[in-house]
Amino acid sequence: MLSLPSVQAQSAVVALDGGSIRAYSTAGKSLWNYSARGKISPYVTRSREGSTYFSRTNGILITVNRVGRELWRRNLGSALCAGVVTGWDGRLFAPVEKRIFCYTASGNLLWSIRLEYPFSIAPKIDHGGGIYFALNNNEVYRIDNFGRANKWALSNTPVVLVSTPQMYILAFYKDGTIEAINAPKDENQSPLDKNKSPVFPKLPSAPLAAIERNGNIAVAMNDGRVAFISADKKEIIWFGDSHIREMIKAGGRPEPEAEMLFDERGIYVLSKNGAAGFTIDGRRLWFTNLQNAAAIPAFGNDGVLYSGGKDWILYSYKIEDRIMPGKNALYGPIPEGNYGMGRPLVPNKLDIPFNEEEKRFKLEEIAKGINSGIVGVNEHEWTSFLLTVSAGQDHITLRIDAIKLLGKIGSQETIPWLVNIFKNEKEPLIRSEAVKAIGSIGVDPQGIAIQTFLQSIVYDGSVKDDQIMTSIASATGALCRFSGPPLSETGVKILNMLCTSDQPPPARRQAKKELDSLNGG
Repeated sequence: MLSLPSVQAQSAVVALDGGSIRAYSTAGKSLWNYSARGKISPYVTRSREGSTYFSRTNGILITVNRVGRELWRRNLGSALCAGVVTGWDGRLFAPVEKRIFCYTASGNLLWSIRLEYPFSIAPKIDHGGGIYFALNNNEVYRIDNFGRANKWALSNTPVVLVSTPQMYILAFYKDGTIEAINAPKDENQSPLDKNKSPVFPKLPSAPLAAIERNGNIAVAMNDGRVAFISADKKEIIWFGDSHIREMIKAGGRPEPEAEMLFDERGIYVLSKNGAAGFTIDGRRLWFTNLQNAAAIPAFGNDGVLYSGGKDWILYSYKIEDRIMPGKNALYGPIPEGNYGMGRPLVPNKLDIPFNEEEKRFKLEEIAKGINSGIVGVNEHEWTSFLLTVSAGQDHITLRIDAIKLLGKIGSQETIPWLVNIFKNEKEPLIRSEAVKAIGSIGVDPQGIAIQTFLQSIVYDGSVKDDQIMTSIASATGALCRFSGPPLSETGVKILNMLCTSDQPPPARRQAKKELDSLNGG
């Protein structure tokens, strides 16, 4: 086993050195096996809707859905050097050596940034929906979802980074010191100290991993202890002994690396030789040791610990009976925020061309940028323009072009806008194009679009136009392939309805094609 298991939706996905990705249920049942037909890098990520992202060592990024079927692939030029990070609206941040790519969930390139040095600390998502990381020249970067980058040169080498809700970054150093990068000045400091960033206490040992939640930070150290730090109070609240500490006490060696989880249940430390769980107030819930593990284990929302052994066996251990409260078992956590892409900018922030010719020229400019993969910092303004034109009173060709481009920009946040056009627009061509754009975006884990299609086809019969019904069949198939169950259960119901003899022949043919695709035909 090459990778840390990626656990979600009561299943675990792992990468194997034979060039395959496999998924297993909590009960140990083999769910699917995807062969990459080549060597793969040891990084596997799953999106909220269950899609799996990984790359071959020749640089081909591959996406498979939650039932193991390939959705798309792109050539990154070199293999992933860390896991893909998924953004709030389904976008992907894919790191390779000296470069970051940002793709939509359906594989359209939004932007890429070249870097001067390789990564020393892998990218993670921050509280603004962007990413932060460190390079091996001691530079720390924050890049937002539009590709705008800030960087800071540090005088020392950080070993761990953590983003805080206040949108500054904490750099943890090997000697235990903590530095606040780009932090607001502390109002409690004396006038002589106004140029200093907030001061955090020094840790008693080198950090291995750290994680933040609700303004609190948990840190696993190489002496086996866990420190719980309040970012607001800037003090250590408690220490606890993990399984690593117990191993050291018994004569074992410190662990070289660890992973951490911090959720409603508590704080978890995971390393190659075991795991431990703590309550937020510092009580140790449990610890366990693992023998002959090939990689760091993973801990699921259902209290199951997954560990891949050197004996080629995937082990699962029921550690806790508690499960994550209020979580949908079939999808990952709801995003922390949004990028503001679902509604147009206020008029004084959006320069909309006055006449039709100027609008057409603007659409051509946007199309060129999207097709070239250089949307970047223009994304918010361009999306806002497209939203405005798509729902305006312009010529039908302008509105259709705007809707098509919304599908290519591919933000999940625009789906409610497109659904509203479908529901309220009278022109069939506009309604049909809105449906197609939803299918192009692909991700709809909340089921907003699929439920609207179900209502219009099955219950109120509001759709009669052949072209709209054919578009619904096509978009439904796309949504089912991306997001899987339970969307596919609703989607199959829609497609079966569209296959009946009383439906228009084009819609029947498309629905049958989609059903065959979902069934592996």
